[in-house]
Amino acid sequence: MRVSFKINGKKVTLDAAPEARLLDVIREDLGLTGTKEGCSKGECGACSVIVDGELVDSCIFPVAQAEGREIITIEGLSSGGKLHPIQKAFIDEGAVQCGFCTPGMVLAAKALLDKKSNPSDADIKEALSGNLCRCTGYTKIKNAVKKASQNGELGRTKKR
Repeated sequence: MRVSFKINGKKVTLDAAPEARLLDVIREDLGLTGTKEGCSKGECGACSVIVDGELVDSCIFPVAQAEGREIITIEGLSSGGKLHPIQKAFIDEGAVQCGFCTPGMVLAAKALLDKKSNPSDADIKEALSGNLCRCTGYTKIKNAVKKASQNGELGRTKKR
């Protein structure tokens, strides 16, 4: 089948099997390898991307459902070589260790902060609940999301 969608602000059209996973199309066909494959069951969040403003697990998202939609991957956050404020907050707070879960965590934070600019600790915990990290105790990750929410630049980065 032929599928067209916007990814990181760029319109793409490609041929893919209707049952192909969005994850495979992103990584293999489009060469965007920041999106990671973890569990392949939609349980770990490593493959998270944002589709029309909603966080989804791309490992269980059929590419056919991407038709006409807007997708953001981790590669779509930085601009002109400058890190997105959420990415910078993760680095500043030491919330990046092995880095495997980081793209999904950052996108979960973005999806939250695009909807709630001043989230409570409970909001942050809920937003990150679908993303697993085996390296940190989540405290630094939660601190990074809180720091990003307090960043004055964040409001201008919502629409990409």
